[in-house]
Amino acid sequence: LTGKEPLSILPLTSQPDERTGKAHYKLCDRLKLEKKQRRMCRRDPGVAETLIEAISMSALECQYQFRFERWNCTLEGNYRAQILKRGFKETAFLYAISSAGLTHAMAKACSAGRMERCTCDEAPDLENRKAWQWGGCGDNLKYSNKFVKDFLGKRSNKDLRARIDLHNSNVGMKVIKAGVETTCKCHGVSGSCTVQTCWRQLAPFHEIGKQLKQRYETSVKVASSTNEATGEGEISQTRSQGQQPPPGPRPDLIPRTPDLLHIEDSPSFCRPSKYSAGTLARKCYKDKNCEAICCGRGHNTQSRVVTRPCQCQVRWCCYVECKQCTQREEVYTCKG
Repeated sequence: LTGKEPLSILPLTSQPDERTGKAHYKLCDRLKLEKKQRRMCRRDPGVAETLIEAISMSALECQYQFRFERWNCTLEGNYRAQILKRGFKETAFLYAISSAGLTHAMAKACSAGRMERCTCDEAPDLENRKAWQWGGCGDNLKYSNKFVKDFLGKRSNKDLRARIDLHNSNVGMKVIKAGVETTCKCHGVSGSCTVQTCWRQLAPFHEIGKQLKQRYETSVKVASSTNEATGEGEISQTRSQGQQPPPGPRPDLIPRTPDLLHIEDSPSFCRPSKYSAGTLARKCYKDKNCEAICCGRGHNTQSRVVTRPCQCQVRWCCYVECKQCTQREEVYTCKG
C-alpha cells in the first residue's frame, strides 16, 4: 500500500491495552506507513482497522486466485519483498489487488458507520429517479476513491517503474468502480412497487479478484526507451507471450489500456528461489494441472481414507442430522 510493501500481513486482533484511547495510533505505527499516510491513518480511528482488513482481504484473495498456479501468492518470509523489487506480472497483480482491497474496504467501512469522516453514499446522480426515493445506505465509493488516491500519493512520472506501479494500482480501483450496482427494494400496498428505495452496492470482492486475475493473464509487457530530445524515459508496448504485436509503433508514455502492465518476464517458479519456495510437494489435480504445476517432474500419488458427513436431513426447524460416510481418495503431490 505504501508503494514499497503493498501487502503486509499483520495480526487482526488488538492487544488488550490497544482498545481504548489512542489505540489506533499504535496500529498505524505497526503498518510501516510513510509520514503522510501515518497522518491520514491517525486522524480517523476507523482507518487503521480498515487498512488491516484490506491487507488481509487482499492477501487471502490473491492466494485464492493463484491456488492452482505455480506461483500461489506466497507472501511469507522474504518472498514478497523480492517479488516487489521486480516488474513481473505477479508484481502488477499485487499492486492492483492491494489498491482494490483498500478501495473496497474503505467504501464498506463508510456505509457500515465505522468511519468518522464519511458515511453512506447519497448518490444524487442516479438516473430514472421518477419512481425512486433515495434511501438505504450505499457503499461510499466517492469518498473511498478520494482517500485511496490521497493515501497512495503521486509518484514521479519520469520513473518507469513508478508509473507502471501507479497504473496497476489504478486498474484495481477502476475494476471496483466498474462493478458498482444499484440495488432497489420495493415499497407499496399489497406488494406493489409504487416507490423504490435504492442504494449503490459494490460487487463481492471475490468477483473483483476474478476480474483482476483475468487481467493478469492478459498483462501487457512494456519496455522503456529514451527520448533524445528530453532525455526522459518513455514506454513502448512490446509483445508478451501468446500475444500478437500491436499494429505500428506505440511510443506512448503509458499505453491506454485497462490491462495490467509489467516490464519483466516472470521466472518459472518451478524450483526454490528468492521469489518462491518452488512447487516441490505442492498438491495438484490429476489430468488438470499436475503437469503444469509440477513442471514436468511428475507427481506422487497417496491413497488415504477420509470420513465426511453425508446424507444430511433437516429435522424439525433447525436440527440437521447427518450420517458419516467413509471413502478412499487419492492425493497428488509434485515430485522434486
